[in-house]
Amino acid sequence: MAWPLTLALVLAGAAGCSVGIPDPAAPRTVQTTPALATPTITPGHDAAAVAAKDLPFTAGDSLAAGVPVGLSDGLREAPGWKAVKEDVAGENRYLKADGCVASARVSVNQEPLAVTGDDKASTVELFKYLDPTILPGYLKTDTMRWGGEPDKPGPRTEVLIYEGGSAPGGKSTAVLARLFGKAGSSVYVSLSCPDPAALTAARADVAERLIVVPPTN
Repeated sequence: MAWPLTLALVLAGAAGCSVGIPDPAAPRTVQTTPALATPTITPGHDAAAVAAKDLPFTAGDSLAAGVPVGLSDGLREAPGWKAVKEDVAGENRYLKADGCVASARVSVNQEPLAVTGDDKASTVELFKYLDPTILPGYLKTDTMRWGGEPDKPGPRTEVLIYEGGSAPGGKSTAVLARLFGKAGSSVYVSLSCPDPAALTAARADVAERLIVVPPTN
């Protein structure tokens, strides 16, 4: 019964739907980048220390208030992948030789969806915004890279993932997302593949190559 949700989320990502919020704060997206964002000075905040260790949901408040995270475009460098859309309404899209499609986006002005001090609950609210039929039980915890370099050990950040089933002849899908409440921004990645095996491989590529970029100061 959860499959329609997966299709709704993936189709929203494939269509370039903004992972944004309703008024009064109109959604804005920030360009994905292969490098660290322009330094932002936040007095008393040690961004380097935050970036050097894992960022579980419980550590979301260690980020500087209102300074958005970024998202690398490193998937273009993974074997078999190529970029087919670059920064179109804030979205990057990638195609793999086996038919998998990945869509990645960072959005800002996410505060109206945020649950104060609880990034996991905030991320649930993000999924519910994308599809009101979402239930927390549909979501599992996963991780993405948190800074660092591909193919090298490094810290990770927790995200929530929705995994879709695959009917005969249908697509295998997954959606990963996190809303960073203190930073007021979110990351969203949708995957659609021809079969479960291809999806498993694509998820591994995303986990290693699409790096969530910590803010710097």
